[in-house]
Amino acid sequence: MTLGVQFKPYVQEDTSISLTGNRPSVIFSNGRMFNTNSGRRKLLTALEQLVMDYVWAHPGCTAEMCREGIAPERSLKDSTIRTILRNLEEKGYVSHDVNGRTFVYHPSDTPRNVAVQAAQQLIDRFCGGSVEELLVGLVDNQVLEPTQLRRLAEKIASRKEKKV
Repeated sequence: MTLGVQFKPYVQEDTSISLTGNRPSVIFSNGRMFNTNSGRRKLLTALEQLVMDYVWAHPGCTAEMCREGIAPERSLKDSTIRTILRNLEEKGYVSHDVNGRTFVYHPSDTPRNVAVQAAQQLIDRFCGGSVEELLVGLVDNQVLEPTQLRRLAEKIASRKEKKV
């Protein structure tokens, strides 16, 4: 992730009487950071993931429905669930419509597409962009068996044949 910083000086005239006269002086510097990788979403926290799982299972839900739906796993205050939903919307995971005074939330993408984007971020961050490095690591650490990897390769090959 590449961050850039822009500084914009704030200049204010000093209207008080001083020995050196009335000259503009810089009283502070205002900085703004921006993310130049705007096409990538931030990863979900565990709590955001729990809320997203509910939204994916119940598209068109309200904040109250979310709060009640995840209550067996995690009890949250009304303001907390609304903050989480607002954060999810800022990150691009959900959108909302307004029905009267009620916000109705919808997922912006499928769970599979979100998982693919998260995997791509992990590959970029920890494997230098190499999918091969990730897969070898999964096999080496016994997360993925070599037979599973062969089956995956066969599935990929058969899908490529169907597309051609």
